[in-house]
Amino acid sequence: MTPHLLVVDDEPINLEIIEEYLDDSGFSADFCASGEAAWAALEQDPHRYDAVLLDRMMPGLDGMALLRRIKHTPSCAHLPVIMQTAACSPQQIREGLEAGAYYYLTKPYEREGLLAIVRAALTDARLRKAQLEQEAERWRGLDFLQEARFSIRTLAEAGQLAAFLAQACPKPDNARLGLSELLLNAVEHGNLGISYAEKARLKQSDDWQREVERRAALPENRDKQVSVCVTRHAKQLVVRIADEGPGFDWRPYLDFSPERAFDPNGRGIALARLMSFTRLEYLGSGNIVEATLALTDGENA
Repeated sequence: MTPHLLVVDDEPINLEIIEEYLDDSGFSADFCASGEAAWAALEQDPHRYDAVLLDRMMPGLDGMALLRRIKHTPSCAHLPVIMQTAACSPQQIREGLEAGAYYYLTKPYEREGLLAIVRAALTDARLRKAQLEQEAERWRGLDFLQEARFSIRTLAEAGQLAAFLAQACPKPDNARLGLSELLLNAVEHGNLGISYAEKARLKQSDDWQREVERRAALPENRDKQVSVCVTRHAKQLVVRIADEGPGFDWRPYLDFSPERAFDPNGRGIALARLMSFTRLEYLGSGNIVEATLALTDGENA
């Protein structure tokens, strides 16, 4: 089925440009010239859309207000929202991501940049939906967990384990987001050696998942594991993740960077640190990370 987008911008010329960009892209779209019209479309049929491309600065119901409304409405909270805006200060980027924006695109942007971000958003949304459907309510036995060890190799296993462990937390969506980011990094960056620049290029060409699978099958990577140790305390779950790579300089990725805000990757660790964990600490060379998750509401920072 062709992915269907909702495009929202109060400037007619911007809507025309986006419509031209989406021509022959494999996506279809509805176009709205105001936040109010977009919200009416979402209320009428939220399941019609796979993603929202949203202008931040509009009269009336602006992009930030519409984003918050989308993310606080259960019927459409699952939709990835891509902000397109000229408002790109670090504080404005942080505000949008905290409110639930998937990515930022700064105006003007190129066609290939837009399509790469949309593809990444749709892929992540599909993976998240599949994980949530698989896990549902069947993991309540985690309430009795005290200590456990796991070993994973693949992206699919990383997603499954993240969704499984997240069920122990009062906010499983936030916990899953953070754990998934750390486990995926351990697989692709740690064990398989895919650099930040390589991942950006692969995301833009939509070849990322194929390259991960190719590298995982190489003889030198076939037996590499990501080791995960989970310890439960009275109010916290501590997850230690270790890969077999040489490590990396994690410091630039702990906070949002304007230089990386418009790349199709690179925001995950900062977003996970902000939304998912009470503490996040990289150890040694960076191939070990320890994340602490709250087991009671109100504990996470």
